[in-house]
Amino acid sequence: MPEHRELDVHHLGTPRVICAHVVDDVLVDPGPESAHERLLAGLGDLVPRAILLTHIHFDHAGATGRLVARWPGVPVYVHERGARYLVDPERLVASARRLYGDDFDRLWGEVVPVPQSSVHVLQGGEDVLGFRVAYAPGHASHHVVFLHEASGLALAGDVAGVRIGAGGVLPPTPPPDIDLEAWRRSVGVLRDWDPAALAITHFGTFPDVREQLDALLEHLDEAAEQARRLDAEGFATWVEGWIRAHAGDAQTAVSQLQAMPPETLYGGLHRYWTKRAEAEAGSAAAPR
Repeated sequence: MPEHRELDVHHLGTPRVICAHVVDDVLVDPGPESAHERLLAGLGDLVPRAILLTHIHFDHAGATGRLVARWPGVPVYVHERGARYLVDPERLVASARRLYGDDFDRLWGEVVPVPQSSVHVLQGGEDVLGFRVAYAPGHASHHVVFLHEASGLALAGDVAGVRIGAGGVLPPTPPPDIDLEAWRRSVGVLRDWDPAALAITHFGTFPDVREQLDALLEHLDEAAEQARRLDAEGFATWVEGWIRAHAGDAQTAVSQLQAMPPETLYGGLHRYWTKRAEAEAGSAAAPR
């Protein structure tokens, strides 16, 4: 059987926030540059054969450039919509700094460019190193998921939600790419794969696949409705209350709040609802 390891990078010293997955000698979503030394300690002597990225958000992919500088020639597989931001991350960093402000460097560290020669572009539908690839937008327009054919393990990034211990499943919804219809279709891709387990970044591996996906869709709808009726402050308060009510213990709540900071989540859903209202208004105004 293939070897699967979970590497807790202890983001900001907190356990069970960001999990890098290693399947045999392939590294999936290495996490942020700010935690790359802990990742390296977990890898030990292993030099990965490749790095697979579900998407390029810094909590998943921020360490990639630093790792490629350490291991020149290691290939990096990423969706075509995210590839250019690995090679030239300046615009992505500037956008993220508007969201995280002065906390950016503490949270994510230095974002090192990845050489163009190391980047291998995905569209979805490929078979790569024993992994089936599917395009899976909804959380991000450049998101893919991977199915490890030999083990049946689905490496789902953020599409399958945030779940830490017994703390319940919530959708991470930062701006700018949240698309509820696309997200539901991406969950359908995972269902159709019928994987043996879901491996997620926040946090770990769960064999109760259908139960997790059902819970995610239920809470995606709930979060979307709350964002439609509340303002940013009210929504953040609702998210924090939900997490604390379902966490089961204080440490799980701390980890889940760090994995999906409530104050960063409203913008994605608010933008979704704004775009939808504009589209409906445009449709209603169009001549018939």
